This record gives sequence, structure tokens and C-alpha cells, in this order.
Amino acid sequence: MQANGAPQDTDAEESCRNGTQNGEPSSAVTAHTNGLTVNNNGNTVVNINNNQQPAGNNGNSVSDGVTKKKRLSPGEEDVIRLVGQHLHDLGLNQTVDLLMQESGCRLEHPSATRFRNHVMEGEWDKAESDLNELKALMHSPSAIVRMKFLLLQQKYLEYLEDGKVLEALQVLRAELTPLKYNTERIHVLSGYLMCSHAEDLRSKAEWEGKGTVSRTKLLDKLQTYLPPSVMLPPRRLQTLLKQAVELQRERCLYHNTKQDSGLDSFSNDGTKLATGSKDTTVIVWHIDTETQQLKLMKTLEGHAYGVSYLAWSPDDTYLIACGPDDCSELWLWNVQTGELRTKMSQSHEDSLTSVAWNPDGKRFVTGGQRGQFYQCDLDGNLLDSWEGVRVQCLWCLNDGRTVLASDTHQRIRGYNFEDLTDRNIVQEDHPIMSFTVSKNGRLALLNVATQGVHLWDLQDRVLVRKYQGVTQGFYTIHSCFGGQNEDFVASGSEDHKVYIWHRRSELPIAELSGHTRTVNCVTWNPILPGLLASASDDGTVRIWGPAPFLDVQEGEGLNECCSMDS
Repeated sequence: MQANGAPQDTDAEESCRNGTQNGEPSSAVTAHTNGLTVNNNGNTVVNINNNQQPAGNNGNSVSDGVTKKKRLSPGEEDVIRLVGQHLHDLGLNQTVDLLMQESGCRLEHPSATRFRNHVMEGEWDKAESDLNELKALMHSPSAIVRMKFLLLQQKYLEYLEDGKVLEALQVLRAELTPLKYNTERIHVLSGYLMCSHAEDLRSKAEWEGKGTVSRTKLLDKLQTYLPPSVMLPPRRLQTLLKQAVELQRERCLYHNTKQDSGLDSFSNDGTKLATGSKDTTVIVWHIDTETQQLKLMKTLEGHAYGVSYLAWSPDDTYLIACGPDDCSELWLWNVQTGELRTKMSQSHEDSLTSVAWNPDGKRFVTGGQRGQFYQCDLDGNLLDSWEGVRVQCLWCLNDGRTVLASDTHQRIRGYNFEDLTDRNIVQEDHPIMSFTVSKNGRLALLNVATQGVHLWDLQDRVLVRKYQGVTQGFYTIHSCFGGQNEDFVASGSEDHKVYIWHRRSELPIAELSGHTRTVNCVTWNPILPGLLASASDDGTVRIWGPAPFLDVQEGEGLNECCSMDS
């Protein structure tokens, strides 16, 4: 009887029985393990030996001489696949085969294996056919168009490099254009027909040329659309181990750490202020634009991990709350009704600590320091994902396509989900703890560990100014633009103060005292240019406004007009 439940193989069993009794191994036998014999076709049969007693109660059920393998949990299967991929990368293929055979797992889906091989061999028609098989295994079937676009783009470029202009033109007209996807990119691709030689093509297309390097990069992009259960991302085990080490270092008392317990955010219309902390609640306050007084509007409860980040939707209908590093969930609230629309989590291993709304108000991106970020709809459905990025802070630009993400490599990169391109925009020498972008998308304000607040021009990719006075260590502090035409900059500080600068001056024009611990977040009202809110580790949110006019000498600066518990 076969252990996998297939019909009984009497010949193999008889051969095994005879071989054992005569003291001569049967030709069908290749290995003996725990009283079981594995034949050369990979099936497991019973080794009947009078000198060997049936196994006792050792965790495996025994019935009629057949040992049933322990059923592995999904988590255990994932570990085996990670180990298998790492061993495969080391060239230990026989070990991998034995591991997969004994565990009953497979390294990746057979369709994914064929797809990988066809991509690396440049067999584009076969790779495109493989996509149809993979479509049913994908979380987002609509992504098949994007994957096909990437395949055909590579096919087109390789034809051009080989001098097969007519074939390339046929791909452009008959295959790429009918997809009706990313027409702007198709126009760019058509311009490459004018390249005079291969080097000119590679230079203009910023492409490595036909071969293993460009196809490997293509495969890495394609894998972002496939769930890990179908095809593991490259070097997955090394990536996860590195992330685990960095996470332990961040939480160690003898390394620099960050602990945020207060934050605030004005709505886009300036009539509401949301405050949150680690007490598991978010409070929404209504602002009287005439008197600039605040009144409690809603209390949103149930954030079990506490709240570390808040983001209003463009029309202020929704508010998203994120938790700290060990939180794998985010909450999307309808502010008017106080109802929770979505509680989202892609995986219990995720860390969703940052979020940014797309300008269309129908999508948002979220991620954290576990190695990926996602694009989702209002119901929390996954639209896209980007692997291999440990996110500290996110921002969506006004073009609706570009996502800015600061990561653990002390940089800000731009990611485009449509054509799966990414580029370096800002590179600092120290960790970027947070950043915010001006309304026109031209300037970025960075809080940089041990350095303070830096102003960058995103278009020219240059550091414009370093603001002085603020104390910035490894706490996450959120600064902001504000005032008329966003002419001013404000930031919290670890010396318990709020600092304000004119955007064009490095020296502060005001220092606001009152908090008793680190000020984590400062937000400027977008409609009322004289209204500023600050949140602190002391558990309070303070509202600041213009100082009362007394005389010329005393009338400068801002003055606190309200203080409340967060």
C-alpha cells in the first residue's frame, strides 16, 4: 500500500518483501527511513521485516502498517520553502529535492517555474501563455495586463537591439498598443525606433541590454504581482533575517530607539483636528473658524496597539489610523458617522505604520518596516504591492501615479505602480525619521536623525536649507509647512519646544515653550494660517495662535491659546 493513498503496488511490495528476507536489497529500494522504504519512483511502501516491530505512538498515526505523515501548517510550509530556496541558491539541489519530497511541499508552483524559465530564456510567447495559467493564482487578476506589458516591453527592446526593426514595430502596433495601458510609455517606446545603434538604445532606455541582467530585473518586477505562495521573491530568507536583525537592534535599549505617544492632524478644510496616542483612541475635534475654539466631535475607539500616524482623505470623509511598529492593522473610519469602514491587515507579520492617500481619494498606500508596502482601495482590497522596501514614511504626489517612500537606506525614492519604475530622489547621510511635501509637490521637509530639519527641492534633487535650533535624535518627529503660501516651517523637538522658521531663513523666528516632554508632531491649519497644533509625549495637544497685540516689542510671535489632553 502506498503512503500517499494511491492504489496498492503489489509488485513493489512483493519485491521489497523478498529482498529483505533474502538479505539482498531489491532493485526498487534506494533508502530506508524509520521502518519505511522509499522506492525509485518516489513512493513510500511498507518495509515488512519480522525482526522489526511496528512503530509505537510517536506522534504519527499507524494503521495497517501505514504511517501517515504529519500535516504541516501553512507557516511550517513557508519555512520549508524559504530554506529550500536558500539551499537552491547555494547549489544544493539534491538536498532541496529530498527536502521537498519528505515534506510534501513544493518550492514554487509549477506554472511559476515554467514562467521563470521562459522569461530567462527569452521565450516570450511561451511566457505570455504561462501568464494565463498564473492568472487564477493571483490576488489581483487585473494585474495580468501590467505583467503582459512588461513582458512585451522587454521583447520589443530585444528586437530593437538585434536590429529586427520590423518585428519590433509589429510588437508595438499589434501587441503593446491593443493593451490600452500606459499610452504615455508606449509613446516613449516608439521613440526608440530612431536609435542608431544598440548602445544608443541602451543609453536612452536606461536598459542593460538583452541578456541575464535585464531579464532578472524584469523577473523581479513581475514577481511583485505574484503571491509568495506561488513564487518566492529573490533571496527571501536573507531579506527576512536582515529585517529581523534590524528590528531587534531598533528595540534594544542599548541602541537608539523611538517612542511616539502623541500626534495630531488638521483636516484639509481646516474645520477638524484629529488627535491620537497610545491610549487606543482617536479624538476628532471640531474647530469654530470664527472663535478658533475646539469642541469634541467624535471619539474613535478600538486601536489595540495605540495610534502612531493619522491621515485624512482628500475630501475629509475618511480618516486612517496606523499603529506602532508591531501593529499589522490599520483602521479606516468614516468621520461623519463615526463608523469603522475598514480594518485592514494583509498579513499578521506586516507592520503598517505609515499611510498616504492618493489624490483621487479612492486609494491609499500603506506600509512599514517589514519589507513591503501596498496600494489598496477603500475596502482594504489589495490593488498592488512593492516588495523589498522597509518604509519609514509615505507620500503620494499630485500626479496620482508617484509614491514617495523614505526607507532604511537613508533615502527617499519615487515608485510608479503603473510602469513599475523606481528612482532615487533624496539621499541623506543619516536616517530620515519622517518627511512631508509642500502642496505644489516641489519641496520636501525632512526630519533627519541627529541632524535636524532639512529642506529639499524634489525637482532639482538638491538640499536647499538646514534649519537650526531644533534637537532631533532618533525619535520620529513630524514637521510641517504652513502660513500664507506655506512660507513658514514648524517642527517639534526633543527639548520640549516647538520651533518656527521662515522658509527662507535657517534661524528660528519663534520658540514655543509649554510642553514638558518631546514634541512629536506639529501641524498647521491649512485654512487658518495663524493656527498651529502640537502633540507631545507629555500626553497633551496644544493649540497655538497669534499673540495678543500689546505693543511693538511684545506683539511678535505666537501664543498658546488652548491645551487639552490627547
